[in-house]
Amino acid sequence: MSSDKMLTRIGGLLRQAESTDNPHEGEAFMAAAQRLATASSIDLAVARAHAAGREKRATPTQRLITIGEPGKKGLRTYAQLFLVIAAANDVQCDIAQTSAVIYAYGFAGDIDVCEALYASLLIQMVRASDGYIKSGEYRSETTVRTQVEKRGRRRVATRVRRPVAGVTARLNFQLAYAARIGQRLADAKQEAEEQAVSVPESSAETALVLRDKQLELKDYYSENSQARGTWRGGRASAGHSSSARRAGDRAARTARLSNSPELSTARKQIPS
Repeated sequence: MSSDKMLTRIGGLLRQAESTDNPHEGEAFMAAAQRLATASSIDLAVARAHAAGREKRATPTQRLITIGEPGKKGLRTYAQLFLVIAAANDVQCDIAQTSAVIYAYGFAGDIDVCEALYASLLIQMVRASDGYIKSGEYRSETTVRTQVEKRGRRRVATRVRRPVAGVTARLNFQLAYAARIGQRLADAKQEAEEQAVSVPESSAETALVLRDKQLELKDYYSENSQARGTWRGGRASAGHSSSARRAGDRAARTARLSNSPELSTARKQIPS
């Protein structure tokens, strides 16, 4: 290992030792740093100064994510897509009732990842749902709707079957798409974390870093969030379409979860 990398590694261990409130963990990190320093003939003070110069400790931040203009169609499913991406990338969110803007709380690098994924997956979701609607597959399905009739002075509600409307099919397709994307990302995150903590020589350090990150974000969110109420945008209030749900799920199973050149300048807002 190069001296620069060794300095960075020792400095990282020292930072962990000095930042933990657990004396046993602090001693373990300090001992590990001392062993490495002794083996490589590096002074701890030098390593500490090196780490301080190279590593500016990241802290959580808040960022406003614009989904689209208030009142535009499709805002709810677009927002739902961003929310499931954020949930899998250690970013907490508040959302306006209009679904037009999202307040993202997290580390800058994690929010950057969310925005990049959202820009790519948004276009993939829209293309896939457009293709499904153009296929006309949803027209063979019916859905139960509530119909209110006035009979004298009374209003009587009856449940009737109606053909699935295009807007209903699109909404169900995109909700199912977002749900499957969220599951894929959550599975990928869990697998990556399990691999990271499975390395014997660094498992304790990695687990501690992950835990500290979660606690720091939780504290930051509690101190800065002013959210009130519950967002209900993720529900398909226009009706249910099993066919559209299945199609949306299938499309999301094959969606690309990384940027490609053609998506590098993808839009982040809902189209006009």
